[in-house]
Amino acid sequence: MPFAFLPNLGTTELLVVAFVSLLMFGNRLPSVMRSLGKSVTEFKKGVAGIEDELDEAVNAADKKITPPAP
Repeated sequence: MPFAFLPNLGTTELLVVAFVSLLMFGNRLPSVMRSLGKSVTEFKKGVAGIEDELDEAVNAADKKITPPAP
């Protein structure tokens, strides 16, 4: 599937991009990837926290709306 900005991206081009990025980041590449992984993990934790709060709010609202049994 071609990209909009790179119509014919093949294996050779991907290898060239990987090589250039390795040259640019060098020794910092493992630390960059580690910090990227930590930030993705923190983002997922934040999203899960928001989902939990929404579920609790919906459940609390459902309990208030439910009429008592006769």
